[in-house]
Amino acid sequence: MKLGIIANVNKENVYEIISSLIGKLKDNVIDFYLSDSLISQKHLLNFKVPANKFLPDNKLCQRSDMIISIGGDGTMLATAYTAQFYNKPVLGLNFGNLGFLAEGNINQMDNFVKEIKKGNYSIDERMIITGKCTGHKVEQFYSINDLVVDKGAWPKMIDITILVDNEYVATFAADGLIAATPTGSTGYSISVGGPIVSPDAEVITLSPISPHSLSIRPLVLPSSKEITIRANSLYKEVQVNCDGQRVFAFSPPLEIKIKKSERPFKLVHTSLSSYFGTLRTKLHWGIDLRKHISNTQEEE
Repeated sequence: MKLGIIANVNKENVYEIISSLIGKLKDNVIDFYLSDSLISQKHLLNFKVPANKFLPDNKLCQRSDMIISIGGDGTMLATAYTAQFYNKPVLGLNFGNLGFLAEGNINQMDNFVKEIKKGNYSIDERMIITGKCTGHKVEQFYSINDLVVDKGAWPKMIDITILVDNEYVATFAADGLIAATPTGSTGYSISVGGPIVSPDAEVITLSPISPHSLSIRPLVLPSSKEITIRANSLYKEVQVNCDGQRVFAFSPPLEIKIKKSERPFKLVHTSLSSYFGTLRTKLHWGIDLRKHISNTQEEE
């Protein structure tokens, strides 16, 4: 097995973490490649790594059997975006704040390497959504978490119209609209009141951002549907962003068609974590914080 390692180089002490991982991989006779974003500071590694082990992320994904993402959710999403084009699974080691998508934290590295060595893991297929803009010469969008249409720099609301399989649904004024995958339901979507969706559910969630109406609520649709979003604004442009990382500006009116991608994102899952366990520990879902605060005060 060959592992590709992609890390957030802006994280403090990241080279120490990578060095530790390389040492464990060497001990377990597991081959690896490193992202060429690490090459400029390779002297910070505790091992001499040959130059041919550093590859651009696309070639790294091409040649590796599994990708290790070291960083937070942003690093994981960027890694997943590249890896999905090559049908390669990604395992996340959290070195950030929340790390909801990561399989575990860097202090669990020993256990993860052992699980990989023994083959004690499964690969979950997560839904990706695509977006295509009508009348604009731009490549198709891919989103692991969400695709967001918003007002951009305009201080006022924009008009949004939704159609599902060409059937008119509604028109309303809002700051924007989030189309989220089940994976992305715990991201931006949840902050505007969207539902938590199990990752194995085949649905797309539409969550309006600050709608100027008490009757507009999030909408959950089957992934087999094609969703058309039309956005109009008095400003010179409206924005589309994918996973909060790839941002595009268009002259209004904008029409974008969203549907499920034929290709999934593959996420490595081990026995060391569970989805609902992550919900409880990282989002405190289902936990009565009143009891937690009370117990903490009693201990003090």
